[in-house]
Amino acid sequence: MIKTARFIALAVWSLLPIGSVAQSNVISASLPPIDLVVQRAVAEANQETDQDRAFKQQYSYTRTRTTEYRDADGDLKDREQKTDSHQPNAARATTRQVTQKNLPAPTTGATIQGDKVHGKAFSRSDFLLNPDLLNRFQITLAGRETINGRPALMVDFAPKNGNLPESSIKDRFINRAAGRVWLDESDYAMVKADLHLTQKVNVLGGLVGAVWKFNYSFERERTDDGLWFVRNVNWHLEGRAVVLHRVVDYHEQLTDVRKTK
Repeated sequence: MIKTARFIALAVWSLLPIGSVAQSNVISASLPPIDLVVQRAVAEANQETDQDRAFKQQYSYTRTRTTEYRDADGDLKDREQKTDSHQPNAARATTRQVTQKNLPAPTTGATIQGDKVHGKAFSRSDFLLNPDLLNRFQITLAGRETINGRPALMVDFAPKNGNLPESSIKDRFINRAAGRVWLDESDYAMVKADLHLTQKVNVLGGLVGAVWKFNYSFERERTDDGLWFVRNVNWHLEGRAVVLHRVVDYHEQLTDVRKTK
């Protein structure tokens, strides 16, 4: 659902409290000024579209997406799995597996509309740095950590106080999100992110639905030739669709990543 401009470090602890970092992975060294970090991250974000395109043109991969729907008691009601294979300059092959219990499977997604849950609540591109997003968040530099052998800067963010602009449901989610992102210290690309909602989000004024818990995270990897791609995406949502309590878990993974050109 949400598609804004380039990256703003959107991510915070979804399952772990902010600051609970494995000490063996933390690097002790002076940190760069936050203004420099933001400047470099903005410059990198402006190249994200070109890098995503280059990755898709040069690499093949298999993507598996699994969505599970549970009731308020945690009982599985529906499960949908989709697998598609990407080959540069080739038609995409897709397989779909659906397991149903009692209810028809809703469309894959994360927001509540009508009596179904569908549409993404967040994606990586929603938090690419731009002036609008920078004006919405308080950003702080939390430290440095080693990820896959490379130093990364930890950047925390939280909504600023005051009335933030809300012209869409997307804005309602973004304005209530807080989290942490990890930026590769060499090229300032986002390595991973964790975020959560700080407040309940009403959908259509709360008359149709509401989301009171949403955790979102993703991890990226760097190819040998310097292209970043999203390896894993996970989110967990709890909310209400009309009068029914909905719990949704989504998992996405890229495997068999190979360079073909």
